Amino acid sequence: MEIQLVTGPTIHFEKLGEGQPLVFLHGVMMSGRFFAEQLAGALPASFEVVVPDYRGHGKSEKVPNGHTVAGYARDTHELIESLGLERPILVGWSMGAMVAWEFVKAFGTDSLAGMVVVDQPPSDYAWDDYPFGLMTLAGLAENVEGLQDDQRSVAEEFAQLMQHNPDPERTNWIVEEIMRVPASVASTILTDQTLRDFRDLLSEISCPTLVAFGGDPKMNDPAAGQFIVDRIPNSELVIFDESSHMPFLEEPAKFDRVLADWIARLP
Repeated sequence: MEIQLVTGPTIHFEKLGEGQPLVFLHGVMMSGRFFAEQLAGALPASFEVVVPDYRGHGKSEKVPNGHTVAGYARDTHELIESLGLERPILVGWSMGAMVAWEFVKAFGTDSLAGMVVVDQPPSDYAWDDYPFGLMTLAGLAENVEGLQDDQRSVAEEFAQLMQHNPDPERTNWIVEEIMRVPASVASTILTDQTLRDFRDLLSEISCPTLVAFGGDPKMNDPAAGQFIVDRIPNSELVIFDESSHMPFLEEPAKFDRVLADWIARLP
């Protein structure tokens, strides 16, 4: 399915099922394809599962502008309004959690039934007083240069880090999905999301929040999940021991069950 935003680009999305809306938000340089297991699994029997591709990503239009985390949050809000989704739950994976946090900053939590944070610390940058930063300034510069000069090599490195047990077939399609994003877009949004810092926002999040982290610290330290739940009221943490960065893909049945059980306990 496709929808044209008022700001211009055509956004691709998948929608399946009826009931409580779940909006899955993917990571930087990724796409909605990463949530194929959720669309094919048990969730659409009980929920309305909506999976968009951000502008410039996946099957969405490759426009040159609007590539900030805040911009993607505004696009998400417009999509939700256009589809008439009432009190959705935002399921944000990696940068998708940042998109959800920017959504909260711009639009509050009153319109949300809840939020799910999947393997994303409140910042990716290695600030002096912060233990969970993945990226230094030098590392960011190296990745930006890599995206401009040899995007496939960067994609291959990301694909390995994201998997607890790398699978060749899965690695291949992950790389190809990352390669859909123009290098100019990839380097722009990677820079923007790396320098975001949501630590001060966490205590202001008033909607119920589920925090899901992979137990393999190859990409992110699962202790960052505890850091988050210590600051968000009405939140809880689940660790997926057999996953790195993608518990919904590496342990899909458990992920869907944990998500459905959590939703069943919501007020």
